[in-house]
Amino acid sequence: MSTAVSVGDDVREDAGGDVPADVSVVVITYNDAGRLSRAVRSVLGQSLYRLEVIVVDDCSTDDTPAVVRGLARSDPRVRGLRLPANSGGCGAPRNAGIAAARAPYVMFLDSDDELPYHACKSLLLTAEETGADFVTGEVTRVFEETGTTGLWYPELFEDTRVVEGIRQDPRHFLDHLSTNKLYRASFLARHRLRFPEDLHYEDQLFTARAFTLARSFAVVPWPVYTWRLAADPAAGPSISSSRHKLRNVADRIAVARRVDAFLEESGNADLRPHKDAKFLRHDLRLYLGDLPFRDARWAAGLAATAGPYLTGLASAALAALPREQRVCQHLLLTGRLTEAAECARTLDRPRLAPRHIVRDSAGRTYWGSTLPADDEEAAALDISDWHMTEQPFTTGPLRHEVARLEAAGPRLRLLLHTYDPCRLLAAGPVTARLRLGREAPSLTVPVRYEPAGAANDDGAVRTARCELDLRHVRVPATGFGGRRHPVVVLDRLGLTRTDPLLAPAHEPPVTVRTAHHDVRAACEGRGAGRLELTWHRRGLLLAAEAAAPALTPVRRRAGRLARRVTGPRARALVQHELQRLPLDEHLVVFEALEGRGYADSPRYIHEEILRRRLPLRAVWSYTGSTASYPEGVELVRRGSWAYVHAITRARYWVDSHGFPAQFAKRPGTRYLQTWHGQALKHMGFDTPELRLAGPGRRRLHREMVARWDALVSPSEEFERTFVRANEYTGELLRTGLPRNDVLVRWNEPAQRDRATATRERLQIAAGRKVLLYAPTFRDGARDSGASIRVDLTALVAALGEEWTVVVRPHYYERFTVARELGHAVRDGRDFTDLNDLLLASDALLTDYSSVMFDYANLGRPILLFTDDYDDYRSVARGTYYDLPDIAPGPMLSTTGELVAALRDLRAVQDRWAGPYARFQARFNSHETGWASKAVVDQFFADVAGPERPGKDGRR
Repeated sequence: MSTAVSVGDDVREDAGGDVPADVSVVVITYNDAGRLSRAVRSVLGQSLYRLEVIVVDDCSTDDTPAVVRGLARSDPRVRGLRLPANSGGCGAPRNAGIAAARAPYVMFLDSDDELPYHACKSLLLTAEETGADFVTGEVTRVFEETGTTGLWYPELFEDTRVVEGIRQDPRHFLDHLSTNKLYRASFLARHRLRFPEDLHYEDQLFTARAFTLARSFAVVPWPVYTWRLAADPAAGPSISSSRHKLRNVADRIAVARRVDAFLEESGNADLRPHKDAKFLRHDLRLYLGDLPFRDARWAAGLAATAGPYLTGLASAALAALPREQRVCQHLLLTGRLTEAAECARTLDRPRLAPRHIVRDSAGRTYWGSTLPADDEEAAALDISDWHMTEQPFTTGPLRHEVARLEAAGPRLRLLLHTYDPCRLLAAGPVTARLRLGREAPSLTVPVRYEPAGAANDDGAVRTARCELDLRHVRVPATGFGGRRHPVVVLDRLGLTRTDPLLAPAHEPPVTVRTAHHDVRAACEGRGAGRLELTWHRRGLLLAAEAAAPALTPVRRRAGRLARRVTGPRARALVQHELQRLPLDEHLVVFEALEGRGYADSPRYIHEEILRRRLPLRAVWSYTGSTASYPEGVELVRRGSWAYVHAITRARYWVDSHGFPAQFAKRPGTRYLQTWHGQALKHMGFDTPELRLAGPGRRRLHREMVARWDALVSPSEEFERTFVRANEYTGELLRTGLPRNDVLVRWNEPAQRDRATATRERLQIAAGRKVLLYAPTFRDGARDSGASIRVDLTALVAALGEEWTVVVRPHYYERFTVARELGHAVRDGRDFTDLNDLLLASDALLTDYSSVMFDYANLGRPILLFTDDYDDYRSVARGTYYDLPDIAPGPMLSTTGELVAALRDLRAVQDRWAGPYARFQARFNSHETGWASKAVVDQFFADVAGPERPGKDGRR
């Protein structure tokens, strides 16, 4: 039994042991007996053992007190506190926990959430190493309804760093959670930091004060908190999910005003614009996103509550908002509530169009169906910078809505309205279809638009009717209990786009009955408000579903057994047994980009085999979409049983990355490794990952490399770097990369036609120049957007009349074309084979990507945007070369420098002609344009035989 801690007359302490601790974790709870143990055990199971858990019960009326006592009995590190009356919020229990904490560091945890295994230790080590007042880390949000996860403002947590005061990086006002931080107890005591107890969103004032008062705080890029968003309404809505209550709005505004007052009183009024930007981008944005799903009374209440506060916000913060949010705020505050709700659906969705736009005599474009009444309204509703008449078909904004929805027996009849303010449908014949899912249940039906009406200033509204006969929907034999969201797929002249189908938010749901299901059709109630179809089993299927809980243990055992039978180890064992079968002397298994598509050097080797009609049977592995593979190509899903059978029987393996390690190569199989580019960054045993790895990891890599029977080499430099770093000692085919043949021979008619087709697919007008922007990913910041470092807005403003920028990020990266840039920026990720974009471009902009080595075969300008070069070469895995020593073009650090280079590209080429030529000679010394032929001649010599040369002496 621990000595009682004096925390005031309002708190009673339960059992717990007296254990020295480095960190006190305050867990607050109220009527959450079912989830509390999970939260506490996530703390007790931490890799840091020396901690204490202070469970503060906000006077629960369920079994929570008994759970707290049980936890305290089971582990001496747990102490329980109970408030005598429910406080109605999180402030009072957290303050009680702070008062009771005995460790030098404090963390907070809500009873419905969890801490990742290393959270406490990693934060503690960072705090001790940096001396920061507190450490903040990434949050993983778990959406329990769907099982999906997301990160909390990942742009704030890209790397480990120390911020010397909030002015150094005021974006961190967005990081207003108190739970993803480890605080020095002395810092909290010195500034008397406590949570307000009389209103909700107490985190926001607490963290704003902490950020402002801290001399320094540290940032770590890994998740330190797991925020669970419950799917079960019975669990009770959290404060943050109770935005439907107007008091919720009032509390956010009240907290924002208190933050403002604190900044003024503490002499930090200069931080107000940054705090205002946070309020607009996060707090108000949440409520605006709710507008389509709330009634007029709530919308009017939001306007009345938020309006007076918005008038006092910094003009710079308002001006920095996305245009659609400014339009939405104006419509809301001027009482145009229906239009505000319509606009709210477009927030952060650049491909979702307004229903109507209107143009004045000067050519300015405005949101809505009527011209603005005055200059103030004109400024608020002006969307001219969206360039609505210059948008491409595949990415320009459209809006599909359900105008009427009705059931007719087992059929669902829909009347659709397509709003097309950009006139995307008017430029050519369009076929449309409604698609319900790619996997079961699925169905696709045609959509036939009625003839367009007379053109008007806001663009015609196209009307269509279609019918979903749900009897024809492919459903698994065991039935289906889940959701699907229909999409509209449009095709025009070989171009395809897919868009959501929106539903009216306030119409009652429609239910269609089939033989074994009731299917409910309604608005999904969040996001853009898509049409959502929900399947509920009926009859025998429903009875089977009801019996499912009793069968759960059996299913779990069956699932474990199935995983054993079908998992990687089982497949490896089966592959071992399949080796008893004879090799198929004519079978070649091809794989590129780890199955991502028909591309890279394996594609061109395959095409050479087909051209020469060699007696070989090709099988390609795939993951995900099969759209890039030519019709008639035999496909197997990577890792499937068919894949195991194919690679076991195959006489030849050809790939550009690496076949899975668990599958052994038979003695009679020959493996050709083409690799996917030259080496600028450290590779193989030169990387920290392998250089510092244990013997087992290093042995596995050697075994992977030892499977290669031949490796394609593009240059002697490749052999000095990549070949040496991987300790490869097998046969080298010094032929150049087959994928580069079309680049070396770019001037042939076939390649010119391919470039023209690519520009047409990208809808780039004749006469415009194309800049391909292809940056590489940043280690430790995958899927963060961190590699897109050029200010595309500034670039387009300066050169958008002359250049179109095609952005091709690494497939580890994320990217979205901003609404204002759609007329001059294209997303190049739909092109599986990068050569399509290389051939179609006039210049390359990259950073540290190996694409520069390939592009030099074209002889076209290469620009390098390397504003983070010092960090990249020191923090990342390291490079084989000092980039300034080998660069084939200028290394640029600002968008202004890039603009200047593109405006006088001829002068840049002349200035860099010498370094460019040396770069070509050094890194493409084996490239002749006939690598595919040479590789087939050498690797498949037993079936290829000598080919009679053509008139040009080569074919």
